Parts: sequence; structure tokens; C-alpha cells
Amino acid sequence: MSAPLLPLSLEEISLVRGHKRVLKDITHRFGPEPGKTLIVGPNGAGKSLLLQVCHGLVAPDAGQVVWAGRAADPSMLKRQAMVFQRPVMLRRTAEANVAFPLRLRGLPRGEIRSRVERVLRQTGLTRLAARAARSLSFGEQQRLALARAIACEPDVLFLDEPTASLDPSAAHIVEALVDELAERGVRIIMTSHDLNQAKRLADEVIFMHRGRIKEVAPSPQFFERPHNDLAAAFLRGELLWWKRPGADVQDCESEECE
Repeated sequence: MSAPLLPLSLEEISLVRGHKRVLKDITHRFGPEPGKTLIVGPNGAGKSLLLQVCHGLVAPDAGQVVWAGRAADPSMLKRQAMVFQRPVMLRRTAEANVAFPLRLRGLPRGEIRSRVERVLRQTGLTRLAARAARSLSFGEQQRLALARAIACEPDVLFLDEPTASLDPSAAHIVEALVDELAERGVRIIMTSHDLNQAKRLADEVIFMHRGRIKEVAPSPQFFERPHNDLAAAFLRGELLWWKRPGADVQDCESEECE
């Protein structure tokens, strides 16, 4: 039996791009219990970068990412998967895109065929199996990227805005699949720009603003009585530009205006 992968702990994570800190002193623990964490916040809050740091694609400039008390190693990477907001498709058919990472893992041919058929059916892509992946619509490619990820049967699945370009019917398929995966014990950590989607899916909500985690709460508490004033304003639909009394716009580029 494999050693536990969770909890996932972020310890004082900071990330610099250019001369700007885009993630700032983030400490959080994603527990081992099954569930869905939705990360919300305005554009530029650092949501996608946070997922990339968690997944090991980006190394933080300070702090560390710890899986079940241990630093990440290749065996841990095989037990997690990520779907990007803009997926990259191989120059192959849809079914070959799903099969490719399974072949790299050395799975038997029959097992690969079974998994590919199952996840294409789950994501509503069976009729497109023989089509070139790059000829599919953006929304179809997004569902294909999800199929490719879940075919690997990860313990933890990172999703970056997985329904951002999907029509309502396709988004419904993805949301239903996210719920199903969570019920099977897959830990879901997902960003979303859609607050209604977060209400439907989230067990836990993380609110980010300007590279910091401002609030973490169970979903009902977050949506009904957020503690953070920025989170409350975000839920009201306000634009989150904030400045100290008497400060000008340039002053608000500093971290003091957060």
C-alpha cells in the first residue's frame, strides 16, 4: 500500500515574478479528508500560481511545499494531476491523448483501453475519440484534458478554471464529474471565477487577494457571513481597489494597501 499523500502543507510560501512578490507568505494545510476546496478571488490574485506551486510545476522563492510531512518526490507526482485553464493537446487523436500518460506509466494494453473508454464516456467525448485533438473546440479540448487527468486515477486533482470556456451543458458534465470524483475520495483543489459554481461545489473556500490568502472557511460560512472585509466586498460584486485614506493610486501598489 502506498504511503499517504495528504495532508498537503504550504509553509510560508512566497513567489517573485520580476521585482514583484505575486505570492506572499502563504501558509495553509489541505487536509487528508475527501472534499473540494474552491479558490476564489479577483483576476491577478495568484490563484493559478498557487495551484502550480502546489503541483510542483513552479518552485517557490521562499517557503516549502510538504506532502504528508515529506518533500515532494517523483512517486508523489504520479499520484496527482492538474488540468490547466488553457490545455495543451498532443498531435494525436483524442483517445491517443488520454492513452499517452497511461503508456508512460507502463499500464497493460487492456487496462489502458478500459480506462480510455471509461473517461471519454464520462466526459461526453466518446463520439470524438478518433478526431484529432487539436481540431476540437476549446471546450472539447478542456473536457479532454480532464479525461486525460482522471484516467491516471490521481489521489489529488488540481483544476484551474476547468469550466471557463464551456457552455452550460458541458459545464454541468464537468461539475457532476468533480462531485463524483470527490465522492470516490479524490481530493479536489480548484480555482473558479464563478461564485455560483463555488456555491454548488465547494466544501471549503479559500479567498485570495493580491497574492495572499485572506480567508479560509467552510462554504456556507464564507457565502453567508465572511469575516474578511475584502471577501465580503468581493461577494457583493465590488471592484477590489483599496487605498488608505489620503493615499494616491501609486501608493496602493504597496503591500500596505492590501
